[in-house]
Amino acid sequence: MGESHMDGCSSLCPTLIRQRSAATFSPQGRRNEKTALPQGRRDIGITKALTMHPWIADRMSLIDASGIRKVFDLAAKMKDPVNLSIGQPHFDTPEPVKAALKKAIDDGKNAYSQTQGILPLVERLQEEVDRTYGHQNRKVFVTSGTSGALNLALLALINPGDEVIVFDPWFVMYKHLTNLAGGKVVPINTYPDFQMDISKVEAAITPKTKLIIANSPSNPTGTVASAENMQAIAQLAKDKNIALISDEIYRLYCYDQEFTSPALFNDQTIVIDGLSKSHSMTGLRLGFCHGPSEVMEQMIKLQQFTYVCAPQPTQWAALTALDMDLSSVVEDYKRKRDFMRDNLKGYDIQGADGAFYMFIKAPWGTATEFVKKAIENNLLIIPGNVFSDQDTHFRLSYASDDRNLERGVEILNKIR
Repeated sequence: MGESHMDGCSSLCPTLIRQRSAATFSPQGRRNEKTALPQGRRDIGITKALTMHPWIADRMSLIDASGIRKVFDLAAKMKDPVNLSIGQPHFDTPEPVKAALKKAIDDGKNAYSQTQGILPLVERLQEEVDRTYGHQNRKVFVTSGTSGALNLALLALINPGDEVIVFDPWFVMYKHLTNLAGGKVVPINTYPDFQMDISKVEAAITPKTKLIIANSPSNPTGTVASAENMQAIAQLAKDKNIALISDEIYRLYCYDQEFTSPALFNDQTIVIDGLSKSHSMTGLRLGFCHGPSEVMEQMIKLQQFTYVCAPQPTQWAALTALDMDLSSVVEDYKRKRDFMRDNLKGYDIQGADGAFYMFIKAPWGTATEFVKKAIENNLLIIPGNVFSDQDTHFRLSYASDDRNLERGVEILNKIR
């Protein structure tokens, strides 16, 4: 999150690799010419798992190892790379949060909590949600990270064959988790400015459309959706009786305009949020979700039989995190964004209004070719086809120390 996930198997499964060009395996383990995948699924190009072992479920053919993870694996093998690929804050978890986490552990708060979260945290979050939205039927619960919340929401909402509208470029999990839930992703092209075109969304709606996923500020583009677009997408979902998920994990990081949630305009909006990116707690797995109580109850039920609960010590630490003033962190990332935008010469940079990403058009060749050249120069960035149907842009994260950003700028300007 690059090397293929098949590479690690080549020394373990040489026989299977030699055989895969001649035959595949059915789920029952019988060798069978071209029948391991159900009809209509052989052209997706991700068949490695099924050709490796007869026990692997068909659904695993619908996802591939993340291109981001592959870059992480590559970085581990490079000597002092300039790593601008990582999608998490570069600062450590704040000391007060770490102290609260340690205290919770020392106080023995290490067992399961209630599935929906410890009462003090749920009450604190519910008070904030009620104050912000004033919806009578909006309920919040604590999740095991925002990725956990997204998985719960998709599994609770999607029936096989349901269509899910996402904006291209998208966060990598939207497509794969939708596939695992049995849905079908319907991408809406937002190039070149990465803004929502509501008319395109309306045109893409069919009787099978179940859900729209909005993400502002966006990963990978850093685009902050306008209040007008958020209101329009909220109203469209309401008018068409389509579920709307708003992924708001980066809402703290808005530099040029204020963040607007579609939940302000549509009381049925499902909001996914958390502390991973705001407080640099990505490994502590603390998210939360709020929306219509009927939907939240189903997600809580599903969490009980999957993630069980968010880690209890992290939940106690979250109470401290919610009291922190992070304005200096936001100011620092705005400064870093400005530095990158001002010093990258001759690059087409759209979006980058928030989060800590830039999704930059490759100045020559495909994005994959350009990223390969960058890696040859010891710079790690992510090719855009990890996040998109197109291979024209690359993602750069400026969540890094200043010297690393300076080195990155030097390399990018050199290879342009």
